[in-house]
Amino acid sequence: MRALLFARKAQLDLVYGPEQRERLGRLVELEVFAGDYDSAADVADALAETELLFSTWGMKKLDEPLLRAAPRLKAVFYAAGSVRRLVSDAFWQRGIPLCSAWAANAVPVSEMTLGLILLGLKRFFEHARVFRAPGGYHRFPVAGGYKSTVGLIGMGMIGRRVRELLRSFDVRVVAYDPYLSDEGARVLGVEKRSLEALFAESDVVSLHAPNLPETQGMLKAEHFRLMKEGATFINTARGAIVDEPGMIEVLRARPDITALLDVTHPEPPVEGSPLYALPNVILTPHIAGSMDRECWRMADYMIDECERFLKGEPLLYRVTPERLKTMA
Repeated sequence: MRALLFARKAQLDLVYGPEQRERLGRLVELEVFAGDYDSAADVADALAETELLFSTWGMKKLDEPLLRAAPRLKAVFYAAGSVRRLVSDAFWQRGIPLCSAWAANAVPVSEMTLGLILLGLKRFFEHARVFRAPGGYHRFPVAGGYKSTVGLIGMGMIGRRVRELLRSFDVRVVAYDPYLSDEGARVLGVEKRSLEALFAESDVVSLHAPNLPETQGMLKAEHFRLMKEGATFINTARGAIVDEPGMIEVLRARPDITALLDVTHPEPPVEGSPLYALPNVILTPHIAGSMDRECWRMADYMIDECERFLKGEPLLYRVTPERLKTMA
């Protein structure tokens, strides 16, 4: 089948490495468009014969003009995460399969989250900060990695992967997710909790909920006030899910709790934000997701998915309008 690898050069070079392009070239009749473009008209000649479309970050919207330019399009493979800004009513109406590498992007996020959880259980960041002060050789009481409690908010792909990684450790896992059934919780080996109970019980709270209208501002000051002495909050999801003024208010009043924020809202925080100055806040520049060689995994997932498509096998990572309702 005729396939088009369609992305701006910087993103394409980052995500589709030499091995991935070679694999793809063996699988399909491949044409590459790696350059700047403003609309589907700029690549109309390439799209006209395209049956399979591969892309990544920076892809143009799958709207009516693009679809008219690609009348033979049979499937789209997006080697990145969220497809919210890509889809349109016109695209859904065509019934064209759309696959996303959201599961591949979940791997580095869950790996970084595991590291932060283990460090949080030791109050690593607080110990490291205080040690620099005069007389700072001091140990705080810690929860540690034995019989402590980790709270996971959101049990989608990333939340589930984090839970699986935690099986190697002797910790109790509690979870909040309104879509998680009692049977699902049993299979995952987690105890369902309300948000309030989760914050009150957990030594570390890790956020993995999708950024949806109903989740924006979901975590408020009252939740952070419930945190245990020396507890840690981790956000590798989206900053908009947190009521940041409310969180900041509690972090100012509770220097014993630590916030590890890989994402904020806006991103980065505005100039002069208290998040830059609060000693119990650690900021990182949205590094939990796929970076550098990790990005090749996203392309590999989509090439694997293409192989399934060509063989007529069930697709593992197809995004549908219904599935999109609960995705990031």
